[in-house]
Amino acid sequence: MKRFAVILCGCGNRDGSEIHESVMTMLAIDKSENAYEIFAPDIEQYHVINHLNGKEMSEKRNVLVEAARIARGNIKDLSMLKVIDFDAIVFPGGFGVAKNLFTYAIEGINAKVNSEVERIIKETHTVGKPIGALCISPVLIAKVLKGITVTVGQDKSTADDVVKMGANHINAIQTDVVSDRKNKIFTTPCYMLDASIADIAEGAENLIQTMLKDM
Repeated sequence: MKRFAVILCGCGNRDGSEIHESVMTMLAIDKSENAYEIFAPDIEQYHVINHLNGKEMSEKRNVLVEAARIARGNIKDLSMLKVIDFDAIVFPGGFGVAKNLFTYAIEGINAKVNSEVERIIKETHTVGKPIGALCISPVLIAKVLKGITVTVGQDKSTADDVVKMGANHINAIQTDVVSDRKNKIFTTPCYMLDASIADIAEGAENLIQTMLKDM
């Protein structure tokens, strides 16, 4: 049995983790008869968005507390994650990745990365364990690791930013997996393109199955 660390960044696609991508990632791991643990940083969200009308709200929320909604409370502070205890890490998408895990949504290619997130990505890469990323999360991996190959689907402006960060980009459709086997980086576009929940389920399963082949 392989062990995955699934890293969340809140709850909700506009200011946290994309719920469909998060749940389908966990389902894909469980269906493959492997195990996962869920982590999120214990930090304040960049902001809170009303998902009904898209407007910013005048309140504060905590990333770990919000992510616990998806995890049904079974979640740990990201600072407790020890790479040695896991066979792979996975980052579901959602704009919270680009707001809470690093500041790409605010600062573009000059984004700053949360120190714990950066540590975990670098440690996982150094020891040669697979890293999976869905939706916008490949941009995070590209910011931390130079010279890798990822996909964000067919979004030209985001793909151009990936290249400016020092990575390579390959166009893909919703359920494709782009595999950088040299660096053990595996990425899939999901909601970076128009997609159905069935597409998300297929993309997440394709990602996990592809990662397992390199474990």
